[in-house]
Amino acid sequence: MNKYVPDELDHQIIELLFEDARISNRRLAAKLDFTEGTIRSRVKRLEDENLIRFTAVTNMEHLDRPQLASIGVHVDQNLMQDVVDSISAMSEIGAVIKMFGRFDIMAMGLFEGLPAVHEVASNKILSLKGVRHVETVTIVDILKYDNRVAKIISRS
Repeated sequence: MNKYVPDELDHQIIELLFEDARISNRRLAAKLDFTEGTIRSRVKRLEDENLIRFTAVTNMEHLDRPQLASIGVHVDQNLMQDVVDSISAMSEIGAVIKMFGRFDIMAMGLFEGLPAVHEVASNKILSLKGVRHVETVTIVDILKYDNRVAKIISRS
């Protein structure tokens, strides 16, 4: 199976969707001077090829005490996949990343205050078989936060 390679139109569509993911196909078509059918089929193909994904993002301004936290985890290597699977299954955790460097795994989540961070890090993750140590990094102030940080493709 050939891997789909996005062209210039696909990149233009993606850029406009980054600006406003709720923009209609009709509006995209008008901005890019293509038919709505062309835009609709391109957006569908980008979704089908896993090059874009539409999702809702939590607005931290609406939480009483938003606490963005990263939890670094040291793991026995022979139990790495079990630990990754267990952390990934935790509803409080939004991202699980295998790493080289200081930690084996980095788990990230948006919590409703420090007690919730402590509960997950110290009582849930640290109690998993194979976890040797956890270190939590909490965010003090968010100076810039771009929800588009996880762009799937870039122009080459």
